[in-house]
Amino acid sequence: MEAFDKKSHWENIYQNKPLETVSWYQPNPETSLKFIHQLDLPKSAKIIDVGGGDSFLVDHLLELEYEDITVLDISHTSIERAKARLGSKADKVQWITADILDFRPTEQYDFWHDRAAFHFLTEENDVDHYIETTGNAISRNGMMVIGTFSKLGPKKCSGIDIKQYSEQTMRDRFKKYFEAIECFSVDHKTPFETIQNFVFCSFKRRNTISDNAKA
Repeated sequence: MEAFDKKSHWENIYQNKPLETVSWYQPNPETSLKFIHQLDLPKSAKIIDVGGGDSFLVDHLLELEYEDITVLDISHTSIERAKARLGSKADKVQWITADILDFRPTEQYDFWHDRAAFHFLTEENDVDHYIETTGNAISRNGMMVIGTFSKLGPKKCSGIDIKQYSEQTMRDRFKKYFEAIECFSVDHKTPFETIQNFVFCSFKRRNTISDNAKA
């Protein structure tokens, strides 16, 4: 069987589907913005949006005058679409085209944001690799927000299997490096009027890795 080519799959989607027709379309990413306001991130905070593609979070971060923003996505097309939408403002953002599993951060971030990228990792080794990457890439006392499909959410997205999570399994998966601050479920209404249930969790990077956290 031919190996699945993730990059080609996502390039094809972004090349053929307008932004307002994809299930993750969200002009106002209110849940993510709520976390950012609650965490009271300084304007100088180093922020990375993993799987950000051409989502609108970067637009809002620029409007809020954040100064150090990185957007990472596997799809070059999605990033080019975001740049075109932002115009000259795009120059204020660092853009990285990479699979998160191949991403080797050269700096540490104060805030890691991921809405609907993590749940595409269905192999245990890939999940563990992602967690190790966050543990290395997020500064001490740094913050992280991840949104994934819940146990009540879809089992597939864009034709790909995903991994569902509960509030507890999210806390458990990241406990080696992070202390959970808040987890809750939220419904996202797609452009075609269906409902997708997400679990969102905010985390704070631990100063040390305790024996209990490793368990």
